[in-house]
Amino acid sequence: MKWPAVVVNLSRIRRTLQNVGLLSRVIGLLLAVTALFFALLGIGTQLKARYDTSSPVTPMKGLAAAVTSGFFADLVGMEVPHFQKEGQGTFSQRNVFSFVFRMLTDLNPQDPRTLIAREVPGFAPGKTVVLRPGQAANMSEPEDQGPPKSVIDKLGQTAQAQPPAPEPVPAAKPPATAGANVAFIYQSHSTESYLPELPNVKNPDEAYDDKVNVTLVGARLAQNLEKDGIGAVHSDKIYSTATVKDFRYPYSYKYSLKTLQEASAAHPDLKYYFDIHRDSQDRDKTTATIGGKTYAQVYFIIGAKNPNWKQNEQFANQIHEALEAKYPGLSKGIHAKTANEGNGEYNQSFSPNSILIEVGGPYNSLDECYRTTDALAEAISQVILNAQKVDSPERNAKKTS
Repeated sequence: MKWPAVVVNLSRIRRTLQNVGLLSRVIGLLLAVTALFFALLGIGTQLKARYDTSSPVTPMKGLAAAVTSGFFADLVGMEVPHFQKEGQGTFSQRNVFSFVFRMLTDLNPQDPRTLIAREVPGFAPGKTVVLRPGQAANMSEPEDQGPPKSVIDKLGQTAQAQPPAPEPVPAAKPPATAGANVAFIYQSHSTESYLPELPNVKNPDEAYDDKVNVTLVGARLAQNLEKDGIGAVHSDKIYSTATVKDFRYPYSYKYSLKTLQEASAAHPDLKYYFDIHRDSQDRDKTTATIGGKTYAQVYFIIGAKNPNWKQNEQFANQIHEALEAKYPGLSKGIHAKTANEGNGEYNQSFSPNSILIEVGGPYNSLDECYRTTDALAEAISQVILNAQKVDSPERNAKKTS
């Protein structure tokens, strides 16, 4: 009986094992590098938050946002052929240089606008960081898009018809602020409007008007604060080619800063400042249904380049929490932005109690915005009245006795 001969190619098995071992080491190295990257990212973020309060938008967060899934796919593709992409990969000489250059300088060599963005308002893209999320099911970041030049040039020439009058605000309570005007409401982008109120406009990029605009929402907020006994002053100043000589939209915050200064001089008791805006997103990202009614959602915006931004964020958070307690899902949270307009601080260095609030988007109606403003006024009144109690002479006298 003959036994079949079995030939074992030990050299081939040895090479296979060596290849498997090499692949295992490569994968292990990639995992270790990835883990180290995220560890350093976390440490850097913590150190930045603890020792540098100059801006809530940290370079480490910007770097993390810049690294996409394609980056890691290309890492694997360096060793696993099936993951390789056709054309230029992440680790080409050009891409590596661009990545390092952007990390060190915050300039994009492929986007010439970034070379002059720090000096020319309107060129810098806004970076957004969520400081405090809301309870909204449709969470998203705010999106700002200024009007095209053709729309800016037309403002003041073809104003739309007046909007329907909102429901009247109930009679005011006795002034809880002792007759003093402590709240100031204004609108830096005063011509931002809402498509349902502009019958001749269908394009959201053209939702701007000199008459029917966000100033009506600001006026409603002032009326509601007065109803709650909070002395309020509202500015209906319109910034457009019809009212400002050589008007330039990117300079809107410079124009409104003058309005702030004039209001503060005329009303020395002013302490709280609210810049009312409108977001630029689709309706499904700016609308919430609460109690069977539709509301225009709100964003609280903090200027990241304000050196004292944390004080403004604390004030915004008080209102945000009060609003969430009564109307969960109405707030889209508190976001820090570094847009170059207004030096990236949105005039918030003017006062620690100054915030920017975006109410709804171009697809919301004024009725939805008014409904939201009524709720927002409740939250603001609660915060201001609580502060009044803390600062009352009687309470201070008890502390010193």
